[in-house]
Amino acid sequence: MSTLRNHVQLIGNLGEAPQITNLDSGKKVVRFSLATNEFYKNANGEKVQKTEWHTIVAWNKTAEIIEKYTGKGKEIGLSGKLKSRSYEKDGITRYVTEIEASEILLLGTKNGNQ
Repeated sequence: MSTLRNHVQLIGNLGEAPQITNLDSGKKVVRFSLATNEFYKNANGEKVQKTEWHTIVAWNKTAEIIEKYTGKGKEIGLSGKLKSRSYEKDGITRYVTEIEASEILLLGTKNGNQ
């Protein structure tokens, strides 16, 4: 049951090309946005699509897989955990919540077509 603590699973599409950073320590980190869609019917019976955007971060081998095999529009599945942090910019403290991906599942083709 300990694996259920702070566990996130998502399937969605990359909203942009992944941003790769090679750190001085030799580690690799990738950041990208992931769109997940939910469909429901409104009060008038019309089908409505709601899109949620998530910021994803991955490190090292997972980052390398994302860099090599994904691109904007690519559908992927991932599991990971929520991470929160804060930073200061122009004297204002900003808060960020991201998903740190630990596993990734490649779905569809590189350009997003099934």
